[in-house]
Amino acid sequence: MSEIVVPADRVADRLDEVRIVDTRDAWEFEGIGHVPGAVSVPFDSFRADEHAAEDGAGGESGGSGAEESGDGQGMLPGADAFADLMSEAGIENDDRIVAYDDTHGVFAARFLVTAELYGHDPERLHLLDGDFSAWRLDHETTSEVAEFERSTYEVDPPAETPLVGIDAVASATDDPDTVVVDTREAWEFEEGHIPGAVRLDWRELVDDETRGLKPRAEIESILDERGIAPDKRIVLYCNTARRISHTYTVLRHLGYPDLAFYEGSLTEWEADGRELETGA
Repeated sequence: MSEIVVPADRVADRLDEVRIVDTRDAWEFEGIGHVPGAVSVPFDSFRADEHAAEDGAGGESGGSGAEESGDGQGMLPGADAFADLMSEAGIENDDRIVAYDDTHGVFAARFLVTAELYGHDPERLHLLDGDFSAWRLDHETTSEVAEFERSTYEVDPPAETPLVGIDAVASATDDPDTVVVDTREAWEFEEGHIPGAVRLDWRELVDDETRGLKPRAEIESILDERGIAPDKRIVLYCNTARRISHTYTVLRHLGYPDLAFYEGSLTEWEADGRELETGA
């Protein structure tokens, strides 16, 4: 399973080889059903502040959600909390993980990014192409909850991660070899964005009918139009670092080699009094 974003058919054929993580709310996992063998790890459980972002597909609330510790961790839950969460789910450090949600993959992508930042091998982290609504059209679901023994998951953050701080982002705005990408909706971008940023709503890369990614050629065309090229350093931000998780995962899937993840995002940028640009 070499791709970062994997088709449902391939996952269905390998359910006994991977750990499936369902990032929907617990009531959805229990009441609606889930992918066989999945474990429930709701979005709020790996978020530092569950009130920081709205859980709808449309957007995130700007403002006061992110941590103001100055450590660049943004909305990450903390190493000990994440280790305990993974241990409780029975996930081992060397497990191959496939995550999904029912919101085109944006919450599942956030889980994968969090796992990568805490040291899980990124080559063993995968996003289900499509979401639960797409899966259930062609594949089996269940209401039976699989039982897993508690593991001893150890967090070991790598020496280098894609995380960048606010000063690095400010410097990137003047770098001709870097593209700063705002993954929010058009109206949010127009109200205020980091100067020089290019807008790419994360949903532009998703097919509303299949609920998975658009065809690769179509995605590459969209990225090319915005100047988001593989030979550039790409710095991603949104409001509270949820939506950039999906775009980051897609760009990794496409083989972009130099990606930066601004975890503080616009929440931190505004709180620090940095300049905003308005308009389309």
